[in-house]
Amino acid sequence: MTYDITIIGGGIVGLATGLKIKQQNPTLKVAILEKENELAKHQTGNNSGVIHSGLYYKPGSLKATNCINGYHELIDFCEEENIPFELTGKVVVATRDEQIPLLQNLLQRGLQNGLEGTRQISLDELKHYEPYCAGVAALHVPQTGIVDYKKVALAYGEKFKTIGGEIFLNHKALKISHKNSISEIITSNDNFVSKLIINCAGLYSDKVADMNGEMDLDVKIIPFRGEYYKIKKEREYLVKNLIYPVPDPNFPFLGVHFTRMMKGGVEAGPNAVMAFKREGYKRTDFNFGEFKEAITWPGLQKVAKKYWKTGIGEYYRSFSKAAFTSALQELIPDIKEDDLVDGGAGVRAQACDRTGGLLDDFAITENAHAINVLNAPSPAATSSLSIGGTVSKLALKRFN
Repeated sequence: MTYDITIIGGGIVGLATGLKIKQQNPTLKVAILEKENELAKHQTGNNSGVIHSGLYYKPGSLKATNCINGYHELIDFCEEENIPFELTGKVVVATRDEQIPLLQNLLQRGLQNGLEGTRQISLDELKHYEPYCAGVAALHVPQTGIVDYKKVALAYGEKFKTIGGEIFLNHKALKISHKNSISEIITSNDNFVSKLIINCAGLYSDKVADMNGEMDLDVKIIPFRGEYYKIKKEREYLVKNLIYPVPDPNFPFLGVHFTRMMKGGVEAGPNAVMAFKREGYKRTDFNFGEFKEAITWPGLQKVAKKYWKTGIGEYYRSFSKAAFTSALQELIPDIKEDDLVDGGAGVRAQACDRTGGLLDDFAITENAHAINVLNAPSPAATSSLSIGGTVSKLALKRFN
């Protein structure tokens, strides 16, 4: 089968990219290949469901630009397609005096990113928004919301198909060969010939990039599992909407927080521990080859040396419900261990470079045969239509 553009990966970013390309040039023949028997099964399907505002990201970065633009596009899409969502707002809370300067830096960053109405609030106002929350200072961010990203992704897919796009499930890319300006993708079911490949493979994006001819790739995807608890129904009143801590500016994770879900219920978490398998959603999931590849990567060794204390704390919370509860009690002192029941888990595809940097920004590379989306963790779901637009512009230049 021959296509102008073949997208590898049927998560929310791959689907948004396909949709954007077909909307801007309906004459192009575009296919999306997904290795699973359903779309959006991994990062998208295990997403916390938060519509991010763009508060945390460096002004001018790909994350900031795409999150803010994507936020508005996402809301417009949900309204057009009748997908339920809520703009709930959230509070970001400093629980210790030494976090106050970081909180104020966050406020300035949010204002630079155009978040009108984001402001520092008094402790009395904090109690108005979240009566059971404790802290020494707080921000209120009205732009934050909740949605079911699986529903969003499936809607992208349906719209993509109505304008002529094709989706192939159960088609895992096994090998890619290149000859002149044409690529052949050998999958577990069929072979595809394509003028351009777009790699949106998430947890395996570095592997697909390697197949795409990215020589001496300088990043490796390291899987980090985030584990959640759910609050028992009778104690959900402790959380009205979304409660976040002040994040560690040197660590690309937001810390344990509370999220009211669009599907119902309240989640608490996640922690962030290295998974021993790229799609390792359970503590017992293990793939020797993937584990060995990760721990022998020079960049991860440098990360471990730098963050070993943080890492030990995250693993301790993974195995100790009491320790996890203690972390949550910094934000809601009334929460008790008995209030929590096991929830789900997601795995974040975190790109780590050779020098030990955990990439903070989205990363997109190009070569003669392919465009590779190599780092698109949170807020990629919120940003999906904007990222899709960014990638589609790069792709369409090649067909003009």
